[in-house]
Amino acid sequence: MAWENKTKPNDFILLGFSQSWEVRLVLFIIFLLLYMATLFSNILVLLAIFQEPRFYNSPMFFLLGHLAFLDLGIASFAMPRALVDLITQRQIISFQGCMAQIFFLHLFGGSEMLLLMFMAYDRYVAICYPLHYASCMSRRHCIGFVLIAWLFGLLHTSVQLGFAVNIPFCGSNHVDSFFCDMPLLIKLACKNTYLLEVTMVVNNGILTLASLGALLLSYGLILYTICSQGTSGGTSKAISTCTSHLIVVAMYFGPIMFIYFQPNNHFIFDKVLSVFYTSITPFMNPTVYALKNKEMKAAMRRLQSQHLKWIKVDNFLSVMRMSVM
Repeated sequence: MAWENKTKPNDFILLGFSQSWEVRLVLFIIFLLLYMATLFSNILVLLAIFQEPRFYNSPMFFLLGHLAFLDLGIASFAMPRALVDLITQRQIISFQGCMAQIFFLHLFGGSEMLLLMFMAYDRYVAICYPLHYASCMSRRHCIGFVLIAWLFGLLHTSVQLGFAVNIPFCGSNHVDSFFCDMPLLIKLACKNTYLLEVTMVVNNGILTLASLGALLLSYGLILYTICSQGTSGGTSKAISTCTSHLIVVAMYFGPIMFIYFQPNNHFIFDKVLSVFYTSITPFMNPTVYALKNKEMKAAMRRLQSQHLKWIKVDNFLSVMRMSVM
């Protein structure tokens, strides 16, 4: 399909993962289970935080609640449609729908990068400067951190969307993925896109590298402080916690850097890498950041006993822990 003398197509065709019915059925089952587990775990975290009055004034749980909300957004901006496409093989998405996916992906993704950085800073202050924690992480500061995360996410996605809507399309309308994104649309442009690619790399690079650098610095200082002052038992526990956090951070930032920092190249496993930051990381975040916390697990059990008696929280926590081991 080609468009002569057009700058905006009416729709795109998402190629997805495979045209084989057997493969699509297997992927549908896997992604459906992953998506349902992601929704369930993040909603459970939100409910547990909201029903605990003492969590309202806790900076850690305040930020954790916003992380769960962002994970719901990242997991849901494209996956429900992808699940329908796997079954119906109706892989056509409108131009407006494609732009909406780009907007929400970068809004939630950009905001989450900043929020993860502020969460690492929260743990850094709590461990390295406990006497100053109340003043550094007051309610006003926490609200400010969340607003900054959302504002930077909005700025980031506005830049991405501003370039996306002005890409001159005149060739194929086939997007080689299960959702729309800038690197994929740039490949469909009918003129030299070098300046656009450089701008996209700079826009993504500043946010990604700044957030990742701050995260690594915070965890490095935390480990240094604990190793120099803590007991052997506390040190091993802190190292285990920081390691699990860093693994999730690597699974989130690694694929993003690989895909967005080389827009000229496209590899067959780019689609697999995109699953990590759109599906697997939102699934793992509740386990790594919330379900390992004793207070959070106790709050979930109280939530079950008071409102959700049909949920087997202990069984669910065991399954979630096994899934990330």
